[in-house]
Amino acid sequence: MGVRTARNFVAVNLLLALIGMARCGLAQSEKPGAQRTAMVMRDSVVVVDVQVLDKKTRQAVESLTPEDFSVFEDGARQRIVLLQREELPLSVVFLFDLTDSVQPVLQSLADGALEALRHLKPEDEVAVMVYAASAKLLQDFTTDRGLAVKAIERAGRMHRNEAAFFNEGVYQAAVEASHAARTRRRVIIWLTDNVPNIPSEDVRRVYGRSVAADTLHTQRDAERELLETFTTVCTLLKRSEMSDEYDGINSNDPIHMLYERRYPPGDVYKYADETGGTVLTTSRRNASERLAALIDDLRARYALGYVPPSGPADGKFCRIRVEVSPQMERREGKLIVRAREGYYRTAESATSTPRIY
Repeated sequence: MGVRTARNFVAVNLLLALIGMARCGLAQSEKPGAQRTAMVMRDSVVVVDVQVLDKKTRQAVESLTPEDFSVFEDGARQRIVLLQREELPLSVVFLFDLTDSVQPVLQSLADGALEALRHLKPEDEVAVMVYAASAKLLQDFTTDRGLAVKAIERAGRMHRNEAAFFNEGVYQAAVEASHAARTRRRVIIWLTDNVPNIPSEDVRRVYGRSVAADTLHTQRDAERELLETFTTVCTLLKRSEMSDEYDGINSNDPIHMLYERRYPPGDVYKYADETGGTVLTTSRRNASERLAALIDDLRARYALGYVPPSGPADGKFCRIRVEVSPQMERREGKLIVRAREGYYRTAESATSTPRIY
């Protein structure tokens, strides 16, 4: 790895329907005994992207109802007013790590990304970015698969002799994702080995000259940008022998661990947990299969909505927790539930327009 030795969306129709119900106070008409999936709403609706998987098979669980879920905001249970499972169009940012330890596996990661394109639908759009100390956009969002292929192939041949500043790469990818329409699922597919550098000023000055000190974003900056842009982070993690070597060196270095606490470098698992995403580890042989399955899973998530408690639009972070009912787990078996950790209560999120969080 060379330099690392230094210190090392709801669809348009759904949106319109929800806005109409919120403004007019209309309830969905229903026959006696029918399952109710939308009820009277006021002001705003928080819509959370939720994935439910069978723990053994990792297959998506279908045909769930509002009664199968519980949703909490800041620990208080909320009333579910919406549950939809629709295949929303995707806006995918492929984010490639270009640093030394990834080089031995970079081409196989690029091959996996190319295979994933075959699982996208014509309306899905793709952007391609690369990063080391700083990030670079190779291709803005496009539905032209030819342009996407050229950008991914180019990324697979690139290399930067710089430090790996994960937070900067993820922050810039989230900014790019924000350009996608709200009626899409915004996703970063991160291709890396999860071996970051400590983003200290000393490391930046020597190994990150492409990014200025006053523009280098922190882990907190990246986390906020992801949550404010409603972007999910999913990672295809592939290790090389060099990755393992540097991890071993860093884990036995007390100075490295001290700097890591002072300058959090970012971690694929943390970003995935916060945004409701997932981390897939892969070998050279199954990278394409894993990415293809990830695309299919992302498309078929649930949109779960609730009316949030009233409160000022003061930028407060509101923590969300989604659970499945004990009865449902007895019926379906052990389940994995993924949803983002929360949202920021701002003037934008407090409008009568539902948002995907």
